[in-house]
Amino acid sequence: MEGFDDNGIVLSAHAYGDSSAVVNILCEHQGRHAGMLRGASSSRQRGISEPGTRVQARWQARLSDHLGNWSLEAMRYFAAELLDQPLRLSGLQSVCGLADAALPEREAHADVYYATEALLEAMDGEFWAPVLVMWEIKLLESLGFGLDLSRCAVTGDSANLTYVSPKSGCAVSEEGAGPYKERLLSLPGFLIGQGMAEPADIVAGLRLTGHFLQRHVFDVTNKPLPPARLRFAESY
Repeated sequence: MEGFDDNGIVLSAHAYGDSSAVVNILCEHQGRHAGMLRGASSSRQRGISEPGTRVQARWQARLSDHLGNWSLEAMRYFAAELLDQPLRLSGLQSVCGLADAALPEREAHADVYYATEALLEAMDGEFWAPVLVMWEIKLLESLGFGLDLSRCAVTGDSANLTYVSPKSGCAVSEEGAGPYKERLLSLPGFLIGQGMAEPADIVAGLRLTGHFLQRHVFDVTNKPLPPARLRFAESY
């Protein structure tokens, strides 16, 4: 028998048969991992497979390349805590949908796991939205497509950074943008530690990260951003 025990965050669950489900979990050490949860639709286990649930997970299979089976113990039901806050719940679903669709299966991404844990803890706080945008930047970085927002790609200066090149992912200053401003993506100040994040800044941040997620992650397989991410961006 093969198996492991790990901390995890449920990303998705898909019904299988009459009462079971294939559940994808972002594990601290094992990365995104799938397995069968028997009796997932039972009253005892129904909530445990909701996206955003933090779990203690045990996975077992006869061989390592088999789907395997989960034994899960819920540690915290984050989605249930946000039922009366639809925008935040939509944000949580977006995060789970992105991680589920973007992360390679069985490839460790502990940095994304820790960032997701921190975001879940922040979801009921004042600054959840900017943390969510920064989580998407962390996801891009972990997948090898980090943005360089430290200095202007044109002038080399670190002052007055207001744009990002849609091709290189590098910051561009007001001076460096010159006549090409309309071709560049807006860089909200909160992403470089300048000022508070107003609603318009969150929208700009989501447009920025959405562009690079689409270009570098989902265009590779000719797919759009996950539906949950599209819904969240539209509703913010």
